[in-house]
Amino acid sequence: MQKKFRIYILFILISVLCFSQLSLSQSKTYKIKVSELRDKIAAAWIGQMIGNMYGLPHEGKYILTPGPEKWPYGYSKSLDKLKKYEGAFSDDDTDVEYMYLLKMEKFGIEPSYEQLREAWMYHIRDRVWLANRGALGLMHFGYTPPFTGSKDINPHWFQIDPQLINEIWAYTAPCMVKYASEKSDWAARITSDDWGIEPTIHYGAMYAAAFFEKDIRKLIEIGLKELPQNGRYAQTVRDMIVLHDKYPNNWQEARREMSDKYYVTEPDMTKTIWNANLNGACAILAMLYGNGQFQRTLDLSCAMGFDADNQAATVAGLLGVINGMKGLPENLYLPIEGWKLPFNDRYINITRYDLPDASINDMIDRTLKASINLIIAKGGKISGNKGKETITINSNATFDSPLEFSIGPPPRIEVGQTIDYNYYSSTNKNYSWKLISGKLPEGLQFDKGHLSGKTSIPGVYPISLQLENKGKTIRKYFEILVRNINIAPEADSVIANIRTLNEAVLDSCWYTFGKSMYAKNVDVIRDGKISGPGSVFYSLAEKSNLPKVDYYGYAWKLEQDIDMIAFHTGCMEEFGGWFTSLNVQYMDEKGKWQAVEKTTINPPLPETDNVFYQPHFVEYILRFNPVKTKAIRIIGDAKIQSHWNKYTKNVSGFTSITELSVYQSTQEK
Repeated sequence: MQKKFRIYILFILISVLCFSQLSLSQSKTYKIKVSELRDKIAAAWIGQMIGNMYGLPHEGKYILTPGPEKWPYGYSKSLDKLKKYEGAFSDDDTDVEYMYLLKMEKFGIEPSYEQLREAWMYHIRDRVWLANRGALGLMHFGYTPPFTGSKDINPHWFQIDPQLINEIWAYTAPCMVKYASEKSDWAARITSDDWGIEPTIHYGAMYAAAFFEKDIRKLIEIGLKELPQNGRYAQTVRDMIVLHDKYPNNWQEARREMSDKYYVTEPDMTKTIWNANLNGACAILAMLYGNGQFQRTLDLSCAMGFDADNQAATVAGLLGVINGMKGLPENLYLPIEGWKLPFNDRYINITRYDLPDASINDMIDRTLKASINLIIAKGGKISGNKGKETITINSNATFDSPLEFSIGPPPRIEVGQTIDYNYYSSTNKNYSWKLISGKLPEGLQFDKGHLSGKTSIPGVYPISLQLENKGKTIRKYFEILVRNINIAPEADSVIANIRTLNEAVLDSCWYTFGKSMYAKNVDVIRDGKISGPGSVFYSLAEKSNLPKVDYYGYAWKLEQDIDMIAFHTGCMEEFGGWFTSLNVQYMDEKGKWQAVEKTTINPPLPETDNVFYQPHFVEYILRFNPVKTKAIRIIGDAKIQSHWNKYTKNVSGFTSITELSVYQSTQEK
C-alpha cells in the first residue's frame, strides 16, 4: 500500500513538474537588441525586393518542366529597369505591404478591414489580377472583407495573391508566432478563402519565428503547427518534406512529383499556374533544397517555375529575417556600379496611385517603429541606454480582429421560402450580436447574428444591429428585402440573343476559370444556381472584337404582373463580361418591346467601365412601375476592352450571367 502511495505521489510530482515546464515554455519571452531587430527588418524588405525583381523574368516561364540549372540566373531583364529608375521599383510583392505600412502609421498597429478597404480603393487602380482584382471589384460594389475573399463570390479565392502581399504583418510581430499567424490569416481573407489562405498563415508563422530560429526545416515545422492540421496545405507541406527526404540530391525529380500531384492532376476548377497550394509547394521545395543558402534558394525559387517571382520574393524576405543584412549577397542589392546603399536607397512607385516614392532606409525605420509599438502594446517592453536598447517580446501575444461589421451579399428572401442567413463573418462570429431597432418580417427570428425562419409578407424592412466585444459597441443600419414569388422558372421560354456558348471562341480566350465553370446553354439563368461549376453563361458569339447589345428575359403564355427583376452576374474576365448600360423592356399587346417606367438599379452599375471596378457574382435589383405583360427582358451594351494577351484580340463583346429572377408585383392591384 505504501509502495503504491509513493508511486502515486511521484506521479503527481512529475505531472506538476511537466505542467510547470509546459507553462514556462508557453509563456516564453524573447529578447532582441533594437539594432538587430532593425537589421532583420531591413533584410526582410531588401530581400523581398531582390527576390521580386530577380524572379520577374521567370514568371510563368517554367510550367511543364523546371528552369535549367544554369545558375546564378541574375537580374536579366530587370537590370534595365533598375538602371532606369535608379533604384528598386515597386511591384505587387512589395507595394501593397508598403501601403499597409502607411495605414499602420495612420490608424495604428491593427487597422480595420474598412480602413484597408478604403486604401485599396484609393491606391489600387490597376495592375492587380485574380483574387486581388476580384476583391477590389467587390469592394467597389460595397462589400467589405472578409466577404471580398469569400469563395462564394470571389472565384479566384484559391490563387496565390495573399501569400505575396501580407508578410509585413509578421515581420512587425517578431517572435510572436501565434499573433503573426492569426493576423496573417485575418489579412489573407481580404482576397481569399479556405485553403487559399493557408500558405499565408504558414509564411506568417515562419517570418515571426525566423527572428529566433535559423534552421529551415525547424522553421517549416513551426509554421506547420499553426496550420489547420487536416487542411490541404498542411498535407502539402508534409508531402514536400517527404519528397525532399526521398530525393535529397535531386530537386528536379521532387519537383516533377509535386507538379504531377498539384498541377497536372489538379481539379479543373482550381488548376492554374497561380494556385496558392501549388506555388506554396514550390517555395517549400526551394527552401529545403536551398538549405539556408540565399543565392541557391533564390535560383531554386525561380527554377521551380509557375508564378516564380512571387515565391522568390517571399522566400528571399524570409531568409533576410533569418540572417539579417550580412546574409544578403552584396552584388544583389548593389547591382549597379556606383551605388553605395542597397538599391541606391530608392524605392520608386510605378504601380500604385498616389503612393509616394520612399527612401528604403526610411521605410525600414518606419517599419521598426511600427514593430516596437506593436511589441509594447502586446505586453513587451524596451530597456537599456540609448543606442543599446533591448526589446523584450511577449511570445504569447494573440490577435483579436478589430470590432466592425462585415458587409457581404444580403439575405436572399422569397415569400414562403425558408431563410438561413448569417450577418456575421469568420472574424466577428463570436462577438455579441443584438437587434436594437426595427421590426423583422413576420415569421423570421434573429439570434446571435443569425437570421432564420419563413415569411409570407413581401416588402422592405429596416433594422439596426449592434455588435459588442470587450466593452466596445458599434451599430449599423440594414434593410431586409423580402421578394415576392420568382416566376422565371415557370416561364414558357427563355429569351436571349445568344443561346449557346461558342466554345471555339471560349477556347481562344485567355479565360481564367476552370472550363467546367461555363454552362453551354442559356437556360441555366433560371436554375437557381448562382455559383460553382456549370453556373455561368457567357454570351460569346463570333470572333469579331466588337461590342454588341445583349439581352436576357422570359415569355409566358399568360399575362404576368411584374415590378422587379434581379440580375445575378457571373465571373468576369480581364477584358469583358459586364454590361455598360442596363435597361428593362416589356412586350406590349402589339408584340413590340417598350421601356418600363422609373427604373432604379440597386446597387447602381459601376461608375466606370474599367475592369477593376467589375465585381464577380453579385446581384443587381431592378425596380420599376408595374407592367402587365407576356414577356420581359433586360437589355444593355456588352463591354469588350483591349487586353495585353494576344488571344483576346478576336473575341466579341459578351456578358456573364448566372441567374435572372423575375418577381410578381407587390403593389396592390
